[in-house]
Amino acid sequence: MDQKLKQYRESINNIDAALVFMLAERFKVTKAVGEYKAENKLPPADPSREQEQIARLRQLASDANLDPEFSEKFLRFIIDEVIRHHEQIREESS
Repeated sequence: MDQKLKQYRESINNIDAALVFMLAERFKVTKAVGEYKAENKLPPADPSREQEQIARLRQLASDANLDPEFSEKFLRFIIDEVIRHHEQIREESS
């Protein structure tokens, strides 16, 4: 394999690993949020917070020269998964 391509792929692998660990850390925190919401009878979703986060991430993406549409789709996927987890936590605590 071409050495330059190998270096690129190694960098991609490292970045992918960092992304996985960052997502794992994020989901640990959102799990705690879900437990807090369940204990305090708060709804699993918070549409205003979600919109704030999307707007913030779109701006960060734009600043980083990343497609804001892509970043919104990525965050929406994560938010939907978090809400699903929060709903599960709420059901399990009932």
